[in-house]
Parts: sequence; structure tokens; C-alpha cells
Amino acid sequence: MPLPSKAFQRWLHGVAPNASTADVCRISGIKRTTLAQQLVRGKVAESTLVSISRGYHISPVQALATFDLYADLRGDPVPPTPDELVSQIATMDLLRAVVERSEPGSVSVAGLSPTPHPTAVRNWVDAIDDGELRHRVSEATGIAPQNFSAHLTANRLPPELAIATSRAAGVGPAGGLVAGGLLTEAEAGWSPNGRQEALDRMTLGELVTLAGERLQALGKTLRRQEQDHERTERIWENLG
Repeated sequence: MPLPSKAFQRWLHGVAPNASTADVCRISGIKRTTLAQQLVRGKVAESTLVSISRGYHISPVQALATFDLYADLRGDPVPPTPDELVSQIATMDLLRAVVERSEPGSVSVAGLSPTPHPTAVRNWVDAIDDGELRHRVSEATGIAPQNFSAHLTANRLPPELAIATSRAAGVGPAGGLVAGGLLTEAEAGWSPNGRQEALDRMTLGELVTLAGERLQALGKTLRRQEQDHERTERIWENLG
């Protein structure tokens, strides 16, 4: 749920009381038309707030926390669980780690890919799901389970839904915002080496199992895309 424009403008006045709209957009890298449209509609995207916060060297987490919708972010950052950290490691990085451990020196590891990766949202939800998480999120937010699943398939999670999911899972509030790409690991208070350390703690068996699960999920996604492509081609052929 985007931020109410009146509340956003009060926050912005406190951050940059003497700045014009043009100044704010220039410093934050936001298009003036984008900000103007959001203000006219009465809803300002969280990503806009984050961009402005970065432009003025303010913590995006603290900025979001000034709004009641993101009150969960107030206070000291809650460290992510090891499973959350591993969920934010790209599948190709997992595969490289498997090869490196199986045949040391056979691959050159240049560090992990940055967050978020192409399946970061689904992997994060799977990592914190006890089997009933989707049901609890649906009850708490009113979102239909199929709509929640659609967000995961598209690898995007609205920030307010990410917060609700964290709350329902009993984990730190920033994890879903990192997985969704709104915040960086550093902004969320994660250790700079946290993901690598979580990966290093995994046994080879655990690593191979997880990589296999990721590949299986990727295979299903690719098959669906291929089937959709084939159906589209058949439709065009029938249209002549």
C-alpha cells in the first residue's frame, strides 16, 4: 500500500524543508513527472521514499519506520535467520559452490551475486514457511492465496505484504524488503558477509539438496514458459 501523500509531504518537509520539488528530484534521481503523478493520486510509492532517503543520506529503514504501516521497522534491526540468508543466494551461486566443494579449484569463485536474484521472493517465503504461513498471511491481510502465489511467481512482493509476511512468520521485518529489492542488505542491517557465512556453514549434502530443489523449481518454470510460447504460436498460426 503506497504512502499517503499528505504524510509523505510532512516527512519530506522535515527532511528537506527548503528544497523545491526540482531539487528533491535531482538529488534523488526521480523524474519530476513521476513524483508529481504520485502526489496528485494521493499515494506515493515506497520506492520513491527510499530513493529520496538515499539522496539525502538518510536511512531508508528509519524513513519507512516513521509511517505507521511500517512501524515494525522501528528499533534495532533484527538479524535474518540462516535460512533467510541462504534464500538470498542465487541458484547459479549455489551450483558453483557445489562444484567447488566437489572438485576444489575447478571453478573460480568471485563472490556472491548481489541481491535480489531472480527467485529471491519465492525463496525467501519458502525459507520462512512452516507450512501454514500462506494461510496466516491470507487471514491477516485478506489477500487471496492465489493472488499471493501470483506475487511469488512474478518474484515481486508489495512492501506492505512483505512486512505482513515477516510478521506472520515471526522473523525480522526487513527480510522481505531485501528479497523484493526495496532495501539493500546493508540498509536492512545485515552483516556484509552474512550470506557467504551461511553458505559456508551448509554441509555438502544440504547444499546439493537445496540446489536440486532450486533446479527442479526452475525446470517447472521453464516448462510453463515453453508451453505458453507454444500456445501463443498455435494461436497465431490459426489466425493465419
